[in-house]
Amino acid sequence: MPELPEVEALAHHLREHAVGRTVTRIDIASLSVLKTVTPAWTELHGREVTGAGRHGKYLDLECSGLHLIVHLARAGWLRWADELSPKPPRPGGKNPLALRTHLSGGVGFDLTEAGTKKGLAAWIVAEPSDVPGIAALGPDALELDRDRLGDLLAGETRRLKTVLTDQKTIAGIGNAYSDEIMHTARLSPYATPARLVGEDVDALFEATRDVLTSAVERSVGQDAARLKGEKRSGLRVHGRTGLPCPVCGDTVREVSFADKAFQYCATCQTGGKPLADRRLSRLVK
Repeated sequence: MPELPEVEALAHHLREHAVGRTVTRIDIASLSVLKTVTPAWTELHGREVTGAGRHGKYLDLECSGLHLIVHLARAGWLRWADELSPKPPRPGGKNPLALRTHLSGGVGFDLTEAGTKKGLAAWIVAEPSDVPGIAALGPDALELDRDRLGDLLAGETRRLKTVLTDQKTIAGIGNAYSDEIMHTARLSPYATPARLVGEDVDALFEATRDVLTSAVERSVGQDAARLKGEKRSGLRVHGRTGLPCPVCGDTVREVSFADKAFQYCATCQTGGKPLADRRLSRLVK
């Protein structure tokens, strides 16, 4: 799933390549991807792209008073083309294409989604806050200071993993970077935030800033097609089950659920005690 660094990189790419161009046509290959009825997608035709930004994990293309907001979900992606085919896409079937945006000069981008479980969503709105998910976002992970983070964690009894990935609490962090942040901070995914001492919160704040900033720096300026590979190359524990921890050499372990999994290092994060691999697991004693 694209998270804050990848979405920021995509926004940067659009600022570099799309701003100043005119939207010549929008093709909808999958009507289910469009979550708004008015304004119609045809209202974007003829508008100049005036900016591109990010709200948590939402991508925002500004078009002369309207916003095309995109949430890429788990398997969605933006594919830029310097020569975009003018032929309208054929809807339905196994075509991963959901929406195509034609820009002046023959360039543009596709929004695609792999797999059968569809979550990619797009909105056309006058204000980003008109999108319910954006209106409900917590503070951006890169805009948090240490005191604000401490306030968010105080009294929080959910597991740390759950809190970090809750977009209403902190915006922008998903499954992968939460694993990286907790590993860097040497904190258990099952830690109770309200019980963290001051030095733990300090470590979590520093890890959040360092992991995300480093990922943004690696990602921004990369071609959109390379971003997924760039993300994987920078991860230390996430997606590395069975491989050695780059810090201590212990084997990276995994806890899996019905539709996702997370990875951690027992030596670095849980005092050497592996977490039981079941939904309501506790530390094995």
